[in-house]
Amino acid sequence: MNDSVSDTLTSPPFKKVLVANRGEIACRVFRTARRLGMKTVAVYSEADARALHVQEADEAVLIGPAPATESYLVIEKIIEACKSTGADAVHPGYGFLSERAAFAEALAAESIAFVGPPVGAIESMGDKITSKDIAEKAGVSTVPGEPGLIEDADTAVTVSTRIGYPVMIKASAGGGGKGMRIAWNDVEAREGFDRARSEAASSFGDDRIFIEKFVTEPRHIEIQVLCDTHGNGIYLGERECSIQRRNQKVIEEAPSPFLDEATRKAMGEQSLMLAKAVGYASAGTVEFIVDADRNFYFLEMNTRLQVEHPVTELITGVDLVEQMFRVAAGEKLSLRQEDISLDGWAIESRLYAEDPYRNFMPSTGRLKRYSPPPSSIGEGITVRNDTGVAEGGEISVYYDPMIAKLCTYAPTRESAVHAMTTALDTFELEGIAHNLPFLSAVMRHPRFQAGRLTTAFIDDEYPDGFAGVIPDEAAARVLIAAVGVMSSREAQRRRSSDYQRFSQTTNEDQVVTVASDSHATRVLADADHCIVEVDEVSTTFDLLWQPGERLAAVTADQLHLDLQVAPVTGGWRLRGAGLDAVYLVGTQRLAELRMLMPEKLDGAGGNALVCPMPGLLTRVLVSEGDVVEEGQSLAVVEAMKMENMLTAPRAATIKMIVAAEGASLGVDDIIMEFGTDETST
Repeated sequence: MNDSVSDTLTSPPFKKVLVANRGEIACRVFRTARRLGMKTVAVYSEADARALHVQEADEAVLIGPAPATESYLVIEKIIEACKSTGADAVHPGYGFLSERAAFAEALAAESIAFVGPPVGAIESMGDKITSKDIAEKAGVSTVPGEPGLIEDADTAVTVSTRIGYPVMIKASAGGGGKGMRIAWNDVEAREGFDRARSEAASSFGDDRIFIEKFVTEPRHIEIQVLCDTHGNGIYLGERECSIQRRNQKVIEEAPSPFLDEATRKAMGEQSLMLAKAVGYASAGTVEFIVDADRNFYFLEMNTRLQVEHPVTELITGVDLVEQMFRVAAGEKLSLRQEDISLDGWAIESRLYAEDPYRNFMPSTGRLKRYSPPPSSIGEGITVRNDTGVAEGGEISVYYDPMIAKLCTYAPTRESAVHAMTTALDTFELEGIAHNLPFLSAVMRHPRFQAGRLTTAFIDDEYPDGFAGVIPDEAAARVLIAAVGVMSSREAQRRRSSDYQRFSQTTNEDQVVTVASDSHATRVLADADHCIVEVDEVSTTFDLLWQPGERLAAVTADQLHLDLQVAPVTGGWRLRGAGLDAVYLVGTQRLAELRMLMPEKLDGAGGNALVCPMPGLLTRVLVSEGDVVEEGQSLAVVEAMKMENMLTAPRAATIKMIVAAEGASLGVDDIIMEFGTDETST
């Protein structure tokens, strides 16, 4: 990792900074503010009264009820919190008010520093149509598209046909993947326009839509820029953000495994041209779409700190938050372009409260266990976990579902990926559904490891959704054998007061059942190496685990697995490497009886449309008596700032609409009931 070039401390840029945000980004800004000698102020809603960012600040001010529209998005309440605490600066983080020009103006009117760019830059770059026009005039490469606003669905179809499918339908005031749809034909253009406009209106209060060409085989690569108020500017390399789901970034890395130095330089210089054109000052990000031939096209400029900024910090040694503070205080940049070098490789995985096995539906609840791998620096490897939660905390329906940003740094991409794989597999999280298994699976995917990425990676590799990783035959046998040894050790622990000692040979016969398949096992040795017969085939491996421990390490030949271990009735639940499976242990007779047990049906057994996550029912698209086809859109549920379309699981007649639009729903609440067949009423 680059040695920090931000360690020269002078007087603090400000005396007291208020962070107009919550969660991990508030905690991250506080960290730099404290290092610079500034006092810190948190603001919080009623839902966040016990949140980590509140605990970490020197002072905290309650600003309203849980909905962001009544707390974090109310400018007057933030201003009042500044006045009551004496804060002389506000860092907005990202999201919420970070790109709201009116917020920066209101702070300026009260002589409170806004740790961000000038109002003019926010206004110019906050509108995608205006920003594209400015970019073209500044000499920045842009995507072909329709420059005017799209008024209705018919116009959307006409414009899309003229540009040529596929097209991207985008909210002018959008960001974070919201208000964005890809259309490949007229039907999708019409529906995409309606959904993008609705989502944009609810997320941004602005339903303006425009359309541009969708680049095939695209990579999403962005350039980090840093400018001061004295006309100086630099770029700090790029970040590859191509692993996306629903246009929301999931995994980012720096540098990109695709760019060459010439393309990097061209993208960086064009980014600075755009920054200069709008009088930019602060940290900002210019986002590009890059095709297979390394042609790049301007997408947008984010006039704020990006979620994925840690990977740039890790490979450059520059604390971007510190630089934002110093620029806001009127200081000149102490860095020149020749001071910036990209050293090593960094990867960021976004940990979300969402269920990858249920189409990534948002999840809420209490964190019964939250034990991330410890942050560390040593032996060329860095692990960094930016988080805003702690064990016992609550994940609510009101805010973004991101729990943490897990980052690893290493000298090479291969070693950074390996470090991330280990970190993900040893990250313990209980109480809510989460995407750790999915992130681990991506890290191990051959295409990801080879760096062959596009923004369609997830759709291409998981077209039917994520169902977990199925281990190959060799790995499956080792896992079954490991379960046999674990059960043997647990049994001996129960039999012996000195359960740290195990016999060389146990000769215990048992049956391990996983996914309805049963395997006869016999533990032959459990000493320096474990030897287990699985279906009469001998398997040798090492198992680092003792009864009561939550983590296990299994090594055999070229295989190494870090696993999370949890006891369940009659066996063990193993998680790691994208795997999440229950292994049941017992006699042959018990295994036979288990096969006769009926499977539990989900929800209402297919006779109803149920809500897959807590949320607000914003639209019901059918009426009682309607005949619907499998896959037809039935209802829209908004949860964690995203609209989720619910579709018919089969052809049926709508028997009864149970929930009305505007209803707040919980998991498995019934929205509508179906007839017993497609013709019933």
